Amino acid sequence: MSSVSQQSLGPSSSSMERDARRIHDDRPVSAGNIAIGVVIGRAAEFFDFFVYGIASVVVFPQLFFPFAPDRLTATLYSFAIFALAFVARPVGSLVFMAIDRTYGRGVKLTIALFLLGGSTASIAFLPGYETLGVWAIVMLAICRLGQGFALGGAWDGLASLLALNAPQHHRGWYAMIPQLGAPIGFMLASALFAYFLMSLSEADFLGWGWRYPFFVAFAINVVALFTRLRLVMTKEFGTLLEEHELQARQVTEVLRLHGRNVLIGAFVPLASFALFHLVTVFPLGWVEIYTDHGASSFLMVQFLGAICGIVAIVTSGLVADRIGRRYHLGVCAVLIAIFSFVAPMLLEAGVAGRNAFVLVGFSLLGLSFGQAAGAVASRFGRAYRYTGAALTSDLSWLIGAGFAPLVALGLTSRFGLTFAGYYLLSGALCTIAALIFSKTLEIQND
Repeated sequence: MSSVSQQSLGPSSSSMERDARRIHDDRPVSAGNIAIGVVIGRAAEFFDFFVYGIASVVVFPQLFFPFAPDRLTATLYSFAIFALAFVARPVGSLVFMAIDRTYGRGVKLTIALFLLGGSTASIAFLPGYETLGVWAIVMLAICRLGQGFALGGAWDGLASLLALNAPQHHRGWYAMIPQLGAPIGFMLASALFAYFLMSLSEADFLGWGWRYPFFVAFAINVVALFTRLRLVMTKEFGTLLEEHELQARQVTEVLRLHGRNVLIGAFVPLASFALFHLVTVFPLGWVEIYTDHGASSFLMVQFLGAICGIVAIVTSGLVADRIGRRYHLGVCAVLIAIFSFVAPMLLEAGVAGRNAFVLVGFSLLGLSFGQAAGAVASRFGRAYRYTGAALTSDLSWLIGAGFAPLVALGLTSRFGLTFAGYYLLSGALCTIAALIFSKTLEIQND
């Protein structure tokens, strides 16, 4: 598209990005700065989602679904709204890929992150069902859809920038760095909610205390936006664009040429993504409904679990570089399959058992999740990696994680905790099957 036709469509950040790269041409960005920017960006995204996930257990059932006959039903309604973001995310990817091609990466990220932070912060102002009736639920659903839609546009390609100079035998190490954002985001969200739960009465917490973490989300997203824009303006990022590694491609073209890679790739990290919400959102809901284990104390145990997850993610980079990413993911899937039989027994074994479930679960999650994004991205060559990885990731999150709290709690309420374990087992088996049917997780021109 010519510059004249681009201008006729509206303002574009592409020319400003090129000018910024020329200005900073003599100051190459370090790998450490790239890593910090990537982690901050991912942590902001996961913070938004975990703030919502925690609130969907400790706030929304009482505030938006007080008409439900019991706490279980109210939580199931809340988890149904929770899943909407993962349905909207692929739609967001489609729309923001078009914005990227037309107006540039800077415009895309600015719109996406302001929409993400704005959708999250808007939830803080929502009245409850007793004030607005069903319209309160509609507004909550719209905000949740906004979160998912915006997250589809937050895909920035910075992980590829980080891996630009990754040595052949250190790809696992570079691949795990962006994944650190997930446990960091969860730690911030869980600590905030635990603090307000412990410091306020139940009436004050439900009245106004729960709203503060949602306010914080907008500020974090603004910081993340400027951090990521700074990296988008670097010479290294521009070089990747010129080499077509970070160009947004037509979705139809990617699916026509790499549809098989997208489909199989979506099932490769399924064990990790299924476990993702089964150690974060689901057990918090189960504890609130079926035990007298307070939410604040359980959140602090999960905080410690997230620390274990960080250690495990770092470990995954070291292990994957020694034994290979494919074999590493296969071993993790087998361990998760074994854990699926142990997990129900731990959850029913009192406080000590639940604490063990969290610590072991987060450790397994970190080992597997640490290489999940790298496995998705490595299935595509340079020209299609940016768009292909985004589509594959969207599909995998939708299948593996989006409905996990709702399905697991629904199965548990009807058939017992063992069936939540079966749900996790199905994700592990899907990963194993995908690894078997996939000849390789690495492209020769990776």
